[in-house]
Amino acid sequence: MTLTPPTVEYGLVSPLLIIFGVAIAGVIVEAFLPRQHRYRAQLLLAFGGMAAALVAVVMLARDLHGSVGRSAVMGAVVVDMPALFLQGTILVVGVLGVLLIAEREIPARAGGDNGERGLDGFTAQASAVPGSVAEQLATKAAVIQTEVFPLTMFAIGGMMLFPASDDLLTMFVALEVLSLPLYLLCGLARRRRLLSQEAALKYFLLGAFSSAFFLYGVGMLYGYAGTLDLDGIAAVVESGSGKTSLALIGMGLLLVGVLFKIGAVPFHSWIPDVYQGAPTAITAFMAAATKIAAFGAMLRVFYVALPELRDDWRPVLWIIAILTMVVGTVTAVTQVDVKRMLAYSAVAHTGFILTGLIAGTEAGLSSTLFYLFAYGFSTVGAFAVVGLVRDAAGEEDTAMARWAGLGRRYPIVGIVFSLFLLAFAGIPLTSGFVSKFAVFKAAGEGGAIPLVVVGVVASAIAAYFYVRVIVLMFFTDPPEDPPTVVAPSLPSTAVVTVTAAVTFALGALPQPLLDMANNADQFLR
Repeated sequence: MTLTPPTVEYGLVSPLLIIFGVAIAGVIVEAFLPRQHRYRAQLLLAFGGMAAALVAVVMLARDLHGSVGRSAVMGAVVVDMPALFLQGTILVVGVLGVLLIAEREIPARAGGDNGERGLDGFTAQASAVPGSVAEQLATKAAVIQTEVFPLTMFAIGGMMLFPASDDLLTMFVALEVLSLPLYLLCGLARRRRLLSQEAALKYFLLGAFSSAFFLYGVGMLYGYAGTLDLDGIAAVVESGSGKTSLALIGMGLLLVGVLFKIGAVPFHSWIPDVYQGAPTAITAFMAAATKIAAFGAMLRVFYVALPELRDDWRPVLWIIAILTMVVGTVTAVTQVDVKRMLAYSAVAHTGFILTGLIAGTEAGLSSTLFYLFAYGFSTVGAFAVVGLVRDAAGEEDTAMARWAGLGRRYPIVGIVFSLFLLAFAGIPLTSGFVSKFAVFKAAGEGGAIPLVVVGVVASAIAAYFYVRVIVLMFFTDPPEDPPTVVAPSLPSTAVVTVTAAVTFALGALPQPLLDMANNADQFLR
């Protein structure tokens, strides 16, 4: 028997190779480099690797201009415009996320070199906080958790591979590669460790169940089609030669695994606890990047492998989208914690994004890509601002009632956070308005008018709890011991500035990104 050696098109998969190479190099740095040199080395590796990977993505997109795409690694990976668009988005969000994560590692110089400036996401300068906070920040021993950087790079690599996978086995491997580092990262908070570790354990246990469902679905679809290749599954479905019931069971099990990752109802229960318990910098990165990767994989499965079963999966996704929008919106109204409110807001947005996927058209694909890009920036920015608000003990203060009057005492913080909230609400001149208009328009053209009506009503209800926070910040008297906004350093300032600028720019001038999304409206089949 003659064995065919595997072939790897290194140029086509260069962005993935760069990121995974950097992640492995980061592990080696942790093992052999002296502790005092690890932080700068890890930052250099992370930012250099992501910049190089982003350049590689842009060059591949330029080379593919005018063509649908190419297959690589013996059909395991596909390089087409939707995959490159999603990979570029994940890399940009990854840069912003690593900037926030890096803040946790910067040692303090207030009161000496033994203090700790970075507390779960942001720099606290002694001159900007009350004396008790300054004393705590100056006397805490710095704990340099540089292992977060290779973990983050492995997660980014898995996220980039997930929507570019052209067979179900590769997709499962990507799912595990992106998930396992996140389970660890969620438990690395230096403050409120028990809450953080509880969040990590919940995420791990529920994630293990969802991975099992996904793998069972892969097995069922293999039993149905005799192949794990997405195009091969599509060909068998189109020919009608297999048992459709087996395909439907496999599709349902596969759907459970992906719906868990995007946080759709009824698989959303982990989101508020994990978002609240994880370090805010990790929450910001995870909330944006994981959703982008998971929706990319979901789009590829339903648009490439199972388009002929549209009449079977669309009604299911209709129900899930409606439940997700309604449950996420109604539950968010009752929240009294800012991070939990943003968590249920993320659930509701999952429902809105699903309306674009349900359209099943090229317009649905391009509008979903635009929504994912815009939502990723707004989410990172919102959580970045949340991480700046501290109580007198230096802890993050996310109790909504204590944010009363925050906008009057810190106008810039209040205005920027209001911008992100208005974007989530879908107010004109923000990226959220253009995003919702695009997916609702695509869904309406695809025959999902009732779904659009539910989405519009849910958006109107959601505007209440977003505006409630704005009213609380600007038009309500502060408590007796109001929280303090710590002075951000350059990296966190850059994150908030960039995300706010993009959120506004995509609302005022969305056409360039819309054109990019429209050019990425076809999968390689």
